[in-house]
Amino acid sequence: MTLCWFYSLAEGSSILPLKKANSIKMNNVKDIFSQQAAGYAQYRPNTPQELYDHLLGLVKGFDMAWDCGTGNGQVAIVLAGHFKTVYATDISQKQLDNAVQAPNIIYKLERAEQTSLPADSVDLITVAQAIHWFDFGPFYNEVQRVAKDGAIIAAWTYILLQVDNGPIDEIVNNIYVDILGLYWDKERKYVDERYQTIPFPFEELEAPVCYNRVRWTAEQLKGYLNTWSSAGHFKAKHGHSPVDLIAEQLEKHWKSNELKEVIFPIFMRIGRIVK
Repeated sequence: MTLCWFYSLAEGSSILPLKKANSIKMNNVKDIFSQQAAGYAQYRPNTPQELYDHLLGLVKGFDMAWDCGTGNGQVAIVLAGHFKTVYATDISQKQLDNAVQAPNIIYKLERAEQTSLPADSVDLITVAQAIHWFDFGPFYNEVQRVAKDGAIIAAWTYILLQVDNGPIDEIVNNIYVDILGLYWDKERKYVDERYQTIPFPFEELEAPVCYNRVRWTAEQLKGYLNTWSSAGHFKAKHGHSPVDLIAEQLEKHWKSNELKEVIFPIFMRIGRIVK
């Protein structure tokens, strides 16, 4: 079950000038999800259909979509039902090895900032839970290069999940802040700020806020928590999962095989690319 509504553009948002591509040096690649690729494919929540419906209503053509940071192809497979071709890129081969397949999806091991896409070829560009990892300047230059005039770009993220407004939410907040606070990469701040502080140099459009609701067991919740990048950093340092530290406490409030509603609030930015 999902619910969407609309909110105003980010306060102070504006269309920023793009720099020439040869004037920007790209940062080094940061691949922190290959280790959790299988779990990512199994536990990461899907994007609500209402969000896709809104984006598809804005698109002028349906020849090519580009899904950046595609991971296991959750977004790409939905877009494949609407576009002639979906070009899906990621920097993790292990993620791509777990990606769902379709005849019209082209998966490529490429940086979002530098692709093999032809110029002026893309109608829709999507970035789900990934743009905060990108090198903004080079990426936006690549967007400008490959997009058709009037193409749409959309980037969205889900923030910290909600369960019961009670003890389970407190347990999740404990692992998020107290246990893993020092293990989050600096880019995580953009997620916590609901993407409202990322640079976004496009003609910005009104964007929906959605709630994605799923029914999970405690084991599914723990599986999801183990896909966090911070959990990977913690395990690399300590040799065990940080989820082990909350397992006993979680079991006191969540019976085995009991299903509970888990809510993921989703926030996004949408822009039209004008050439």
